[in-house]
Amino acid sequence: MPAPQMLSLEGQCALVTGASSGIGAAVALGLGAAGARVGVVYRSEADEGEAIAARITAAGGDAFALRADVAREQDVLDMFEAFVQRCGRIDILIANAGLQRDAGVGDMSLADWSRVIDVNLTGQFLCMREAIRRFRAQAPPSSSRAIGKIVCMSSVHEVIPWAGHVNYAASKGGVSLLMKSVAQEVAPERIRVNSIAPGAIRTPINRAAWSTPEAERKLLELIPYGRVGEPEDIANAAVWLVSDFSDYVTGATLFVDGGMTLYPGFADNG
Repeated sequence: MPAPQMLSLEGQCALVTGASSGIGAAVALGLGAAGARVGVVYRSEADEGEAIAARITAAGGDAFALRADVAREQDVLDMFEAFVQRCGRIDILIANAGLQRDAGVGDMSLADWSRVIDVNLTGQFLCMREAIRRFRAQAPPSSSRAIGKIVCMSSVHEVIPWAGHVNYAASKGGVSLLMKSVAQEVAPERIRVNSIAPGAIRTPINRAAWSTPEAERKLLELIPYGRVGEPEDIANAAVWLVSDFSDYVTGATLFVDGGMTLYPGFADNG
């Protein structure tokens, strides 16, 4: 009986956007621990981005920080060029950068609608497009069965409507079909494209939902598994999705949500 394989990303170069905090930081740390060389992308939090890169390096990995606003095409092009100059190639893209600007639909400004769509959806398109161009132009890797791997960061709100957050929900619904359409297009080239849809994760962006016992108790009513997710739950899924352990997986959304998309309100017949 053959010995079990060990998950390793040794020899691969991974770029993670929105990696200075929260889910992105955990994913960057997880990729570094698995052996990948990591580009930690931040938009304005230079100290935080450098700190995550330093943590990866201190743990025996290899990482460096890069600045980019993924909603700006030239920033994305410059980011990839700087990354490849440092790393020599790109094997993995985690398109994670995202934000919320919440308001009721009647009160939402066009600026807040546009900024969320620009970062959460257009930003993922720009990063995916450039990654695919780079995958096609470089020599095939020796350390991966696929010639490139992309993971888009979506949300349970790609399928669960969210009143008061129409810009965010629309952006994540868009990510769902963006990912699937790109996956369909590039699969014959052995480029794998998938997404992760987190549920309630303990990050700064949703601190109000879990930071007090009362708020957390209310949140847990939506989570059949009975706990709030941690950024490491998403990191573990991302590392698996970009490894050869998931080589036959493409065009899939992996919901990491403790069962939130099981609609627990209907558990007792509604």
